[in-house]
Amino acid sequence: MRIHIVNPNTTASMTDKIAAAARVVAGPDTDILAATSAMGPASIEGFYDDALALPGLLAAITEAESAGVDAHIIACFDDTGLDAARALAGAPVIGIGEAGFHMASLISHRFAVVTTLARSIPVIEANLQRYGLDRRCCAVRASDVAVLELEDPLSDARARISAEIGRAVREDRAEAVVLGCAGMADLARALGEEHGVPVVDGVACAVTLAEGLARTGLTTSKAGAYAPPRSKPYLGRLADFAPRET
Repeated sequence: MRIHIVNPNTTASMTDKIAAAARVVAGPDTDILAATSAMGPASIEGFYDDALALPGLLAAITEAESAGVDAHIIACFDDTGLDAARALAGAPVIGIGEAGFHMASLISHRFAVVTTLARSIPVIEANLQRYGLDRRCCAVRASDVAVLELEDPLSDARARISAEIGRAVREDRAEAVVLGCAGMADLARALGEEHGVPVVDGVACAVTLAEGLARTGLTTSKAGAYAPPRSKPYLGRLADFAPRET
C-alpha cells in the first residue's frame, strides 16, 4: 500500500517530521510517500496563506495520482484544500484535522484543540461545525506559537503548548486534546504522558484512517459534491491547472 502525504507549506523540515510520525504508526506493508509543496507559503497561518497554498497542494495531488497511490493525506490541520483535492483525486483524501477530531470523539466525551496562533481558531471552529463535531469540542485554544517556531529547537514552543494543554484539562474539563498543527506531530506521546489524558496527533490518525479506506476499497463518491471538475479554460498563471476531460 502506498500513502501519499503532502505538506501544503514549503518547509521541508516539517515534512520530514510529518513523515517520521506517519511511519511510526503505518503498517509493515505501507509505504509513506511524503511531499513538500513546491510553491506557496512557508507556513499556513490564516485564510490568506490557506488560499495561496492551494495550487501547490493540488499540483502535488495530481503528481501522486499519476504515480499511483492508494490514498492521500493533507498534512495541514486547517484541512487546506480538502474539498478540492477530493474532487480532483481518484484515491481517497484524508485531512489531518478531520481525522484528529473523529478519533478524539471516539475516545472521549469532550475534547479540546490546542493550536498555534489565535488567527487559526476561527478556521478550526468552522471546520468543527462543518464536520458536525462542534458539540463534542469544549474549547479551541491558541498557544501563541508561530508554526515556524516548531522547527526551532531553541524555542520554548513545547512549553507553551504544554501549558495550554494543562489549562484545557483543568479549566475546560477536556478529556482528550487534539494537537492543532502538523508541526506538533512529534510531541503527542510525551505530552499525553505528561498530562494524563490522550493527546491526539492528526497525522497518525489520518494514516490509520487512510489505511482502513484503502484496505476496504472505499473511495470518494463522485456522485455529487466531489464529482471531477468540468473541463474549461483557465487563464494566466493558473492555465496549467485547467481541468481536462478524462
